[in-house]
Amino acid sequence: MKLLSKLLAAALLSAGLVAASAAQGYPTRPVQVLIGFPAGGSGDIVARLVMQKLSDLTGNQFVIENRTGAGGNLAFSATAAAKPDGYTLLFSTPGIAINPSLYKKVNFTLEDFTPIALIGEAPLVLLANATLPIKTVADLVAAGKAKPDAIRFASSGNGSSSHLAMDVLRHMTGMSYMHIPYRGGGPALVDVMSGQVDVTMLPISETLSYIREGRVVALGQSGKTRSPIAPNIPTIEEAGVKGYFSTTWYMVLGPANLPPGVVDFVQDNLSKVLKMPELQEKLQAVGVSVINGDSKDAKAFLYSEYARWRELIKASGTKIE
Repeated sequence: MKLLSKLLAAALLSAGLVAASAAQGYPTRPVQVLIGFPAGGSGDIVARLVMQKLSDLTGNQFVIENRTGAGGNLAFSATAAAKPDGYTLLFSTPGIAINPSLYKKVNFTLEDFTPIALIGEAPLVLLANATLPIKTVADLVAAGKAKPDAIRFASSGNGSSSHLAMDVLRHMTGMSYMHIPYRGGGPALVDVMSGQVDVTMLPISETLSYIREGRVVALGQSGKTRSPIAPNIPTIEEAGVKGYFSTTWYMVLGPANLPPGVVDFVQDNLSKVLKMPELQEKLQAVGVSVINGDSKDAKAFLYSEYARWRELIKASGTKIE
């Protein structure tokens, strides 16, 4: 029995030394960074800005792969199931905290991930087709109360920040609308501008140029405060919906049980690039406020967002198959 215990202890020590050794040499090949939404969206834009700087700083490639579908669940599930060696990471938006409560079944839990770094957050903007007589949040709420499903709302996908931010507005105001999910914010925005649908709610980075051109009307932004790049657009709370806020945010995670050396390497280098003035300027230009939280910050934020959205989704009654 003593011999067996010694052998087991030796095996565990050996495994730990191997893991530590692997972490010390990390990375020795390109790192795959999954993102659950299409190229050109806000998450993709932010991920590519950050990961390009990380690649430049470390001399190793952190390569974005758009693993789209099921509101981000395909990317989340693939990361959760990946080998915990640091060569599969996830650049996540809020769906990772939302979807376990929103979908009737997902193939992951929060315990399947190692939060590494909290990058930043950005507001969404509530937008209407420019030809509609809807120019304020109050106009929209009134139209949504006057006739069920009179408002055709285009989201960037089931379970997206776009979808849930609008659903919270529905719950808080008592309005109704017809939800039409798209595969990404770009197609949704195009159809709002053409009049195929009436309104959408999308990150400010995807929409600001169209707002300035007058191709859509900005009714309000979803943050607690006005974005510095769009100070003329009121918050939805300022527009009359007291207590409303819903932002999109960006976080880097890996599978559960990532070696501490891998976590430290990615976290420390991300922190360095997020302090670079040139990257901060680029992120601010697309409406992102840099947070630069470490792994502990990221984990606390992730679990707090999970709890917040669980209650909001329970109250709204929204569920997706």
